[in-house]
Amino acid sequence: MSWTALHAIVHQTLRQRKLLSKGQSIALAFSAGQDSMCLLQILRDLQPKWGWRLAIAHCNHRWPLDSDANAAHVAQLAEDWNLEHYSFTAPRRLKGEAEGRDWRYEVLKDWAEVEGFSAILTAHTASDRAETLLYNLLRGSGMDGLQALAWQRPLSERVRLLRPLLGIARQQTGEFCTQHQLPVWEDAMNQDLAYRRNQIRLALLPLLRQQFNPQIETTLARTAELLQAETDYLDRSAQQVLERATVSSANLPTALATLDRPVLQQTHLALQRRILRLWLHRHLNIQPNFEQIEKVLRLVDGNNGDRTDPLVADIIAEVRHPWLCLRHLDSSAHP
Repeated sequence: MSWTALHAIVHQTLRQRKLLSKGQSIALAFSAGQDSMCLLQILRDLQPKWGWRLAIAHCNHRWPLDSDANAAHVAQLAEDWNLEHYSFTAPRRLKGEAEGRDWRYEVLKDWAEVEGFSAILTAHTASDRAETLLYNLLRGSGMDGLQALAWQRPLSERVRLLRPLLGIARQQTGEFCTQHQLPVWEDAMNQDLAYRRNQIRLALLPLLRQQFNPQIETTLARTAELLQAETDYLDRSAQQVLERATVSSANLPTALATLDRPVLQQTHLALQRRILRLWLHRHLNIQPNFEQIEKVLRLVDGNNGDRTDPLVADIIAEVRHPWLCLRHLDSSAHP
């Protein structure tokens, strides 16, 4: 196949971002849809330059009516193109995007570790990144949600998830597939407006494109890229301050966890929220919401003895000057 602009973009992305190395065993999470078909063809064309072991892995979620036909289409394509192919079927019909995603990544991670694949690639594009940002914004997410789809993240100690098409829009992958007459599987679910993401893709984004910004997807994807770097910086900074603020349990034996309030008081509000989120997650094993974090945040400058209502079960946060602590409600009386 002829070398195209998309080949060059993906090739440079893999090198500059150090996503893959030569001779690596990699697998593409493959649906045969437009984006994954485009990425598969590009990876096949780049394979002689990189010397990869390349496989495709298809996950059948059992929820579209044509999911078995889709799986058969992928299997036939793998046979026709002489591709290493693996197929997984959900043990039951999965409902909802989140449940499907969790099952898919878990099964791919476990399989990759057994079969020796160090990278799982997905075909998420800049368009997916823009849609995810809008989706999370409408749900009320903070900066962490708005950063929307990183270029890579660990699935385990030995397997990474990679997204090499994040710099490419869906329109470009569609033109590539048309130009090269690739056998794209048309998923009827992509047109179903019962799904919130499809509403964003088919209704909201076209409106924004027409009325506000013709390049809205690119603009939003760049915003997500900027937020990703800033989130990473804030996370690192928050972790450093959290370690400095952590107080030994010997100072307050009845506490589940203790922080030095003066350290927090000298920290910017943005970092205070992030530090408390990390602290609550670490000791309560929860993903704290905005209200929980704000309750604890008010104690940073509160008075001795101030406390929250229970954050989970019977656990509260309380001021024990000069500390902020987590403790069971029945142990909160002063000694």
